[in-house]
Amino acid sequence: MVAQTGSCLCGAVRYRLAEPPKGLGACHCGMCRKFSGGIELGIEVPAGGVVFETDETLRTYTSSDWAERGFCATCGSSLYWRLTAPGPMHGLYAVAAGTLDSLDGLELTQEVYIDHKPAGYALTGDHTRLTEADIMAMVAAAQEGETP
Repeated sequence: MVAQTGSCLCGAVRYRLAEPPKGLGACHCGMCRKFSGGIELGIEVPAGGVVFETDETLRTYTSSDWAERGFCATCGSSLYWRLTAPGPMHGLYAVAAGTLDSLDGLELTQEVYIDHKPAGYALTGDHTRLTEADIMAMVAAAQEGETP
């Protein structure tokens, strides 16, 4: 069973999810690759769906005009990406899947920025694959008040 709790490597930042994760997403954009050191595997969590139980070392970095990334200042663990742009998706998290206490039962449901995927690997299976243009259209629609 997939855990609803997680932490950074050193345990200084701990969190609890309001709902069990429904699927695992993979992002191939350049920022996620640099932030995670490879494919960013994350779980989508709606605004308000993450409760940080301990967060004294939690820091954020504004990585674009519409998003920020959270990390532990002590151990450097990448913890999440969060949408900061206004609109109905404001506050949406992509929590780093590797920070969950267990990934048992969690399956890949989506790949994004597939047009930026390095040629050296491929994720198999039947799941949604979106390009950069697809994602940017979703963000723009969300900023205009539409739900993607």
